[in-house]
Amino acid sequence: MTLEDIAEKAGVSRSTVSRVINDDPRVSKETRARVWSVIEGEGFVPDPLARGMVTRRTQVIGVVIPTSLSAIFRDSAYFPTLLDGIAKVVHSRDYGMLLWIAQASEEEQLFQQRVLKNRLMDGMIIASATTVNQRPFIDHLLRLNTPFVMVERAVHRSDQVSYVTIDNLHASQDLVSHLVKLGYKRIATITGNLDNVDGQDRLKGYQKALEQAQIPYDSSLVVEGDFSSQSGYEGMKILLQLPCQVDAVFAATDLTAVGAFQAITEVGLSIPGDIALVGFDDLPHASHMTPQLTTVWHPIQKKGAQAAHVLLDLIDGTLASPQHIQLPTRLVIRDSCGAVKRQEVNYKTNGTSLV
Repeated sequence: MTLEDIAEKAGVSRSTVSRVINDDPRVSKETRARVWSVIEGEGFVPDPLARGMVTRRTQVIGVVIPTSLSAIFRDSAYFPTLLDGIAKVVHSRDYGMLLWIAQASEEEQLFQQRVLKNRLMDGMIIASATTVNQRPFIDHLLRLNTPFVMVERAVHRSDQVSYVTIDNLHASQDLVSHLVKLGYKRIATITGNLDNVDGQDRLKGYQKALEQAQIPYDSSLVVEGDFSSQSGYEGMKILLQLPCQVDAVFAATDLTAVGAFQAITEVGLSIPGDIALVGFDDLPHASHMTPQLTTVWHPIQKKGAQAAHVLLDLIDGTLASPQHIQLPTRLVIRDSCGAVKRQEVNYKTNGTSLV
């Protein structure tokens, strides 16, 4: 059956049938219902390739992750959980998804330009980005008027960029303040990548908690990591060599905490007896460690889903202005900080907001 056949049966023009198939809002509800009644009755399946040629849409979005493929699935549930949230929404709205592993090379930049110029995807989600490499990419997306959403707080042209994030700064501040309230004085941190906005904000939260408690900032207690377990292990080794032992460590992620945990126990020290340890994200292994890890619950899957909804709404034209969405986190207090017995788990929530 052709579009002309459908048009004749529905008593409309061929162009009206095309508009109905492509969800043109100018078509009335009555006409839309009449055309779809014919389409469904005749078992007509629109050709997605032909529809794409008319609408200049691919029904595909890209998810850009500026890291190596091995880092995505290496030993953390963060990216798989985020991608799961994105994929469920994307597929429910009849879109496909391409995973774009973006490295900061000249070849990669040329590839980006070709993909964007040729409109091989309708929009994209930037799953993580550093403050160093995001600026030219964002500028390029804005010049091409390509819909995109960032899954972290935008720091470049933020008034023009949609993003979905959490309040990393205050969540980290609450976590370190909890350690202060427990009486810890020499609180160290193994940071994330400090070219990354999340890494920067979690370090700022650590600094603000110390400032609030009037504990002098000591740069020797700050070791830069990259969110990985290996950086947690190596960073903790550095901290263990300090002349005056630390009594608590804030690891920028649960994965970093796993590495720190290994380094602490290797030298015969106990957690939390000798050193308290806390993380961030509340990934599944946090509650399976012994002792269980005090951490910050991070709604990773929901963040991915929300980013996908925003992107598809931008593509469909139902959103006209950039969206800045901040999701809630909560402090999960378990054994590793020395505050509660193993079976007790307390929660403190940071509220959600639109900013």
